[in-house]
Amino acid sequence: MTDMKGFMHGVNLGGWLSQCNHQKSHYEEFIIEKDLQIIKSWGLDHVRLPVDYNLVQNNNGEFLEEGFVYIQRAIDWCKNAGLNLILDLHKTLGYSFDKDEKETGLFGNEKFQKCFYELWEQFAKRFGKYESMLCFELLNEVTEQSYSKAWNAIAKKCIERIRKIAPEIRILVGSYWNNHVAAVRDLDAPFDKNIVYNFHCYEPLIFTHQGAGWIPKMNQAFRMKFDCTFAEYDKFTKENIEQPGDNLARYDQQAKPDYTYFEKLFADAIKVAEERGVQLYCGEYGVINRCEPEELVKWYKAISEVFNKHGIGRAAWTYKNLDFGLSDKWIESVRGEVLKLL
Repeated sequence: MTDMKGFMHGVNLGGWLSQCNHQKSHYEEFIIEKDLQIIKSWGLDHVRLPVDYNLVQNNNGEFLEEGFVYIQRAIDWCKNAGLNLILDLHKTLGYSFDKDEKETGLFGNEKFQKCFYELWEQFAKRFGKYESMLCFELLNEVTEQSYSKAWNAIAKKCIERIRKIAPEIRILVGSYWNNHVAAVRDLDAPFDKNIVYNFHCYEPLIFTHQGAGWIPKMNQAFRMKFDCTFAEYDKFTKENIEQPGDNLARYDQQAKPDYTYFEKLFADAIKVAEERGVQLYCGEYGVINRCEPEELVKWYKAISEVFNKHGIGRAAWTYKNLDFGLSDKWIESVRGEVLKLL
């Protein structure tokens, strides 16, 4: 695969224009221009900007002009800092990856789909001119496998409409199971040469989300080290996670994870990307702040080795807060080591 030049080493700006209190005071204060300068000083080349539809669109599909100002501001700040940017639609009218948000219906509701297409046309009209430093990401984390056929059709139609306005901008498309790498195979063949296959990786989930209160069945007091055997990983997963991602029973149960774990995990997606001539990108990966900082470094070393070997661009989750913040105090003792691995 060819490298995704300019989008190889990044971080998310989660919690700023998405998964947040949608108030002007929050938009103005959570991220400021100095934060982009800090990210550039970390040696990174881009940020991923999650955006909820209700920043820029009401429930009738009408556009909210004041919301577009913040996206433009992010683009301008990135240009000033020498960073590129991925514009990620994290939630759209009728769909959220978070069931608690109760945003449902996109895959069978033409009204919601119309709003989705029109929002992306609006993004293309306003921001397509920045194609040298900007990518579009159609939608964050489709959940159910049953949505796959409908999502492929919606994505194709959306890309067709974007292409009439922004014919060359790179567009990222992810698959089901929350953009799981195992679902990349079920994405349609790329619409054109400027399509990128996108996945997220929080595997093994029991390690990266240890003690996470939003995981059903998870013991919030649970903690573990990276260097456990796969037998222990499998046991801990069954005890704490209702719907695990990767099947940890398929590995040598006496072995411990290292870069070869991610090599095997990514192998099929890498093969598919190579066969279809598509670049591969990991839009989210990271470890929760319940983890011991020294253990987090081991995970980053293992996954980064495979990213680097195969030229996979990526953006860590996340710059600030949301239990994963790389600028937060919890990671201070190892931040320098982690930044070298992003």
